Amino acid sequence: MTVRSTNITTTEHRVAKETRWRANGHRGGVLWFTGLSASGKTTLAFELEQRLFKKGCQVYVLDGDNIRHGLSADLGFSPEDRGENIRRIGEMAALFADAGYIVIPAFISPYRRDRELARQAGARSLGRVSSMLR
Repeated sequence: MTVRSTNITTTEHRVAKETRWRANGHRGGVLWFTGLSASGKTTLAFELEQRLFKKGCQVYVLDGDNIRHGLSADLGFSPEDRGENIRRIGEMAALFADAGYIVIPAFISPYRRDRELARQAGARSLGRVSSMLR
């Protein structure tokens, strides 16, 4: 990926990931649900979210339709736009996981390259990613 901004720096948080994990009682991570339209990804993701939340986990579902109402409202459905959408989701999921959440993205992710980029975003953040991207 080409980074256009040259006047940015990486900032370090003052609360370590491990401290967040201890406070939450669990590590942050990503469980990525992918599949065809109307295959049940979101239904399963929301059921898992509810069950984990009832157990005291900090958890959040990122759903394709909801993301396209806001963060990706400027994107269409061309291969390029689909790739950018998945890139954005991967970066956002990594931020959530870094903050100690278990994040469950539920998206149509048809292109292997885009799934790999999303996986790499999480890996940069956590050093590891639990995912169902393959």
